[in-house]
Amino acid sequence: MEIRVKPVATVKNSRKTPSDDFWGEIISEVELCDHIPDEAFEGISAFSHLEIIYFFDKVKQSDIIFSGRPRGDPGYPVTGIFAQRKKDRPNTLGLCTVELLEHKGRTLKVKYLDAIDGTPVLDIKPVFKEYKVEGNIRQPGWVSELMKNYWK
Repeated sequence: MEIRVKPVATVKNSRKTPSDDFWGEIISEVELCDHIPDEAFEGISAFSHLEIIYFFDKVKQSDIIFSGRPRGDPGYPVTGIFAQRKKDRPNTLGLCTVELLEHKGRTLKVKYLDAIDGTPVLDIKPVFKEYKVEGNIRQPGWVSELMKNYWK
């Protein structure tokens, strides 16, 4: 089965190359593609947070992995690709929950989007409180170490 998707928007920001840390100061603009009408953003300003699904378009097919150490660091355990958030994944999809700072016309200004300049956006969804998970989130200890500088 083949699934085809067409980008709905493009990321614009100062980050030109992929990097593992220091995304906290990056403010991104998410601009609608020409084939998407302005009305697609109607009502979006009422939301504080959005989920952005995007395509890691710079990942080469030869870089895709199914397991390995996060960031290739020998200090971390070998984990399957679905137990980490690495960009070199089978379908090269990214997902991020962002803070909506501003909506102006065909552009959203957001914070906490870890996509580089020019990244194609495949979908945008508002965050509903009713979709939040119940209970505590469980994760291995190495994740907090790995993420300590990510949003700085």
